[in-house]
Amino acid sequence: MTTKISGKIVGYDVAKKDEPAAPASEAAQAAPPIADVIRMHEALERPERLIGSTYKLKTPDHVSAHAMYITVNDIVLNEGTEHEHRRPFEIFINSKNLEHYQWIVALTLIMSAVFRKGGDITFLVDELRSVFDPRGGYWNKGKYVPSIIAEIGDVIERHLVSIGMLPPSGPDEATKRMLDAKKVEIAKEFKAADVVAGTVVDTEEPWMAGATLCIKCSHKAVVLRDGCQTCMNCGDSKCG
Repeated sequence: MTTKISGKIVGYDVAKKDEPAAPASEAAQAAPPIADVIRMHEALERPERLIGSTYKLKTPDHVSAHAMYITVNDIVLNEGTEHEHRRPFEIFINSKNLEHYQWIVALTLIMSAVFRKGGDITFLVDELRSVFDPRGGYWNKGKYVPSIIAEIGDVIERHLVSIGMLPPSGPDEATKRMLDAKKVEIAKEFKAADVVAGTVVDTEEPWMAGATLCIKCSHKAVVLRDGCQTCMNCGDSKCG
């Protein structure tokens, strides 16, 4: 006689030859079946369909005249259950600029392998950001970027935040409201100064012209406010 065991074995006993098998304990009968939770690992096969997100990375023309398109494909594990979550499975980077072709291919292969390895992959963000171009970095949208690879790290961070693997890195809501209020005050002061001087500054944030670099978020957004150097991007202040 063959009996199929569908639940988890929590205990056992050896029945004697002439003795009927003892019924399962009440605790074993009442215990709900434990679901098989699938986690990311190397042996996990690639499904036919993955969810992809593509990010456009445009650097200044003197760095690269062509934009990069970074695509991260995610796998959905334990779909339809309470343990459902998304994890990066592979990454591709495309560009018309063939100057960086070799290291881009190598980087994407290595990163995809790390994704499929499973575990904590968030360390990739800091590792990529720590790469500096020996020719010097560049400014992109008011932020100092030490290298193209470091900016790829910023893109990876944005993606990990969007799927819940990393918390948002920006200031909290209270700090955002405080910064917005300070920006409005500064804009009014600059506008009043322009009226007195008879000039017009054609920019939404004229205060950025005199701002300095923030060592915390790498944005050119540190201004003197209320007697203290304060970053208008992340809220970092020399006065604490």
